[in-house]
Amino acid sequence: MNPRIEKIINILDQNKGEAIEVFDLLNSDYFADYVVLASSLGERHTLALLDHLKKGLKPEEQFLYVDESGDWVAIDLGDILIHILTPQYRVKYDLESFLGELTARKNQQQ
Repeated sequence: MNPRIEKIINILDQNKGEAIEVFDLLNSDYFADYVVLASSLGERHTLALLDHLKKGLKPEEQFLYVDESGDWVAIDLGDILIHILTPQYRVKYDLESFLGELTARKNQQQ
């Protein structure tokens, strides 16, 4: 696995991020190569996980854009997107289905 992805997963896991999933979209039509999804324990935890990622990934990683609310944080590292969602938002927006379809389509094309 990509060492950058492993570092992201480790930071999330060590700080109680839950249901961490990685979608490999390398060589697909999607604008990012990898997407990491994680659930938080609630709104405060969502923002705390963002802080842990900033401390753990900088200065090696450049945070190109961060969109944050208590329910959902989206982090753009260029080729990697990280989404941290509260469990309610994760169910509501069901990114796994969308990203799973992209992954399946990519695998069919190879």
